[in-house]
Amino acid sequence: MDSYKSFLFQDWEINRETSLKSRLSLVLFRSAQYPKNSTSQGPFTKPFQAIYQILVEWILGIEIPWDTDIGHSLQLQHGHGLVINHGAIIGHNCVLRHTTTIGNKKNADGSFSAAPTIGNYVDIGCHVVILGAVKIGDRAVIGAGSVVLKDVPPGGVMVGNPARLLRVVEEVSQPSISEPMS
Repeated sequence: MDSYKSFLFQDWEINRETSLKSRLSLVLFRSAQYPKNSTSQGPFTKPFQAIYQILVEWILGIEIPWDTDIGHSLQLQHGHGLVINHGAIIGHNCVLRHTTTIGNKKNADGSFSAAPTIGNYVDIGCHVVILGAVKIGDRAVIGAGSVVLKDVPPGGVMVGNPARLLRVVEEVSQPSISEPMS
């Protein structure tokens, strides 16, 4: 039971300064996601995932599909209008702000690309668009309003539309993180 509770509330503390909406959305996300990480799925799994979609995506306006791979301690700043493709991978201790889109794109041949892979400790500003099979390195910062279509190096600071590398921040010591029990 403790591991279940730890899994559900892994984002709670990091969002204490945000809003109840962010906290509630992430607890519901982890609740809908939990069967994916456990060995058994009960009869209420699919109905709960449907309820999650209605509550979080339709009512609260935060589109994080339950099957998205997101590391612990995700921080949502205002969350409204956030859209994440279910194929995206987001690391630990990331910050996402409102009206941000993280998705795939349509290629010239009509096929669709993979979704972005975002490293650990990445800070993404509001109104950001990250499209395609791009890789965002650890500790990168994506400035507000940026449109990212290319890979970002670790510690890279990206700004603009299209986003360009402003500078690379020197590596600072990474705080120790304790992995939540899954």
